[in-house]
Amino acid sequence: MHIQKTLIDAHNESLYQRHTDEYASLSAQLQQRGIHVPGIVAKIKDFQVAIPSWALGAGGTRFGRFSIGGEPGSLEQKLDDVGLLHALTHSAGAVSLHIPWDLPGDAAAIRQQAAALGLCFDAVNSNTFQDQADQGYSYKFGSLCHVSEATRRQAIDHNLYVVEIGQMLGSKSITVWLADGASFPGQLNFRRALDHTRRALQEIYAGLPTDWSMFIEYKAYEPNFYAMVIQDWGTSHLLAQQCGERAFSLVDLGHHHPNTNIEQIVATLIAQGKLGGFHFNDSKYGDDDLTVGSIKPYQLFLIFNELVYGMNHNHAGNPALAWMIDASHNLKDPLEDLLQSLEAIRLAYAQALLINQKDLEAAQMENDVARCQEILQDAYRTDVRPLLRQARLEKGAAIEPFRLYRDLDVRKQLIRERGSKTVATGL
Repeated sequence: MHIQKTLIDAHNESLYQRHTDEYASLSAQLQQRGIHVPGIVAKIKDFQVAIPSWALGAGGTRFGRFSIGGEPGSLEQKLDDVGLLHALTHSAGAVSLHIPWDLPGDAAAIRQQAAALGLCFDAVNSNTFQDQADQGYSYKFGSLCHVSEATRRQAIDHNLYVVEIGQMLGSKSITVWLADGASFPGQLNFRRALDHTRRALQEIYAGLPTDWSMFIEYKAYEPNFYAMVIQDWGTSHLLAQQCGERAFSLVDLGHHHPNTNIEQIVATLIAQGKLGGFHFNDSKYGDDDLTVGSIKPYQLFLIFNELVYGMNHNHAGNPALAWMIDASHNLKDPLEDLLQSLEAIRLAYAQALLINQKDLEAAQMENDVARCQEILQDAYRTDVRPLLRQARLEKGAAIEPFRLYRDLDVRKQLIRERGSKTVATGL
């Protein structure tokens, strides 16, 4: 399904006057605070977030999965769905594939289809946390950390194969997340497992094209519950340093213990020039993979404060970050959930752009704790939605994407096209 530009234009026309009034009012307020509004809008317009190929169908838990109907049954249909999101928002201009969940049959045709939809390919993702039907060795007890050299070789070769697929699609990076670890004491020799992992990652890194990067993701627990081989940002950072200058840590919001100070992790990694990417989601307890901003919107804002500051004070030469949503949709329409996540991400980004960093630094230097809080919360409590709507309007996207999605009955149209029993490829 494709949304015609005329439908977006008609939607925008119906909301134009109300939006114009709200945007003018907010602009006047911000200008009185010395904020250059067109500059903020321009930055919002440029901010793009990758959509993962595995997030376009209903997700689930180990207890069950409930299909939403009209799910994409092929990679081609998944690209159409991302194209739909991008047409509505002009903020979802990249796709991140998981191999072999979404292995392209004809890479050239897939790349051509993506380009026609205004999409490019973000980082490709390897999968050594599941056994595939045709593999010779099981990953039940690990992959890159496995005691068996043959199993490690299989996992290394898979990652290099994923890089080859990514090259055909125009990707420039690979994300490596490992489920490797132990659920019981004594099961794993920690030092041996980490050494095996280091050597394997170094071999994968050595096989990268010279213009590629590797993102090393970490997770505190799950699926192993006693120990994960790459359990925290420090281990990820250590491994990235040992691999080379084009290896970086990747932060996933849900991969931490509850109440971890993620904003401090972000600040530290950027200061070292070693933050490669960021996966957005939200959680109450663990890796819940809920809609971005649905539980802890203030934490998201504080993280963006550090991201914005880091990008503006990039003394270590940290590369441009790879932004991606990584969530699972078990109750909502996946496309509606992604629209809400895209909105929450850009809201937090826009709010962070409003922070008066000079005033904040002055208050910090004077140890004026209360003033520091006031400066942050003044930006956080500003309703920046008119800025996001203006950015979309200037890009030719929908002023209110979620509303237009509902008005057009997109899910019903997808069900008519694909059926009510379809299950998304991959998961």
